[in-house]
Amino acid sequence: MRANRFQAALLHPRYWLTWFGFAVLFLVIQLPYSFLLVIARGLSVLMLKVAHSRRKTAARNLELCFPDLSDTERLALLEENFFSTTMAIFESGMSWFWPASRLRNLYQIKGFEHIEAAEGQGVLLMGMHFTTLDISGAFYNLHSSCDAMYRTHKNPVYDYLQRRGRERHHPDSTMIDRKDVRGLIRALKRGRVVWYAPDQDYGPKQSVFVPFFGVPAATVTATSTFSRLGNAQVIPFVSTRLANGQGYQIEIHPPLKDFPVGDDELDARRVNEVIEACVEPHKEQYLWAHRRFKSRPPGEPSVYK
Repeated sequence: MRANRFQAALLHPRYWLTWFGFAVLFLVIQLPYSFLLVIARGLSVLMLKVAHSRRKTAARNLELCFPDLSDTERLALLEENFFSTTMAIFESGMSWFWPASRLRNLYQIKGFEHIEAAEGQGVLLMGMHFTTLDISGAFYNLHSSCDAMYRTHKNPVYDYLQRRGRERHHPDSTMIDRKDVRGLIRALKRGRVVWYAPDQDYGPKQSVFVPFFGVPAATVTATSTFSRLGNAQVIPFVSTRLANGQGYQIEIHPPLKDFPVGDDELDARRVNEVIEACVEPHKEQYLWAHRRFKSRPPGEPSVYK
């Protein structure tokens, strides 16, 4: 992938508002971490009232995935999820702009021995779209080198700052455009650790419909394909925010055994089962505002109205 170099075109007046927004974020995240948690809590109440589309999507996903919860329990979960989603804005700023010395005081890593045991074999670090996604990448790269697949942002200033922020914590780490499949396979064959998240709806074309919390979901088959072509282990990666401002925990699980099995549906079902097990204990921190069930099996109506 091309180097992420600053270009004079990024200073065009059409991007001034973007630069201003990031300048405000930069100033706000200089506050103590405990203050940021309080501000995020307050802003999340406002977001619940004004972000109608995201609230509707998140509420519907929680209704579909956790039908056994009462309305009161789901509302409480929704409120906590909006706090976590709002805090993610500050966490992205922290990961992109905080000095490494400040970030190192906030996290702990469990299970890194599973990465070390790979002994030079490629590792597909199977991430998930928790709201802590950005800051967990910073923590991992402070500990060890890791590449990551990502989607290029349409706003070039946002994309420049995002890549710069994500690549700055380790000199060997790089972003791989999600369309650059060959680049990802090459990295795995070189023995690299590559973060990849298979838990969003990218349409039915390269997916199979398998259950996700009991709901048929278009699930990409790329996890097993990348593992096979890159001769890579698949190791689940979970990052969560600890209670009471205690920071974050990165948990690296043992590699998936007997994976892939060569059957796209069985492999995709296994992937979703692993994700479910990881999300369940921390479901308030998962990105429920994503329309995970946008694609439907043939003949089934939309679940979002």
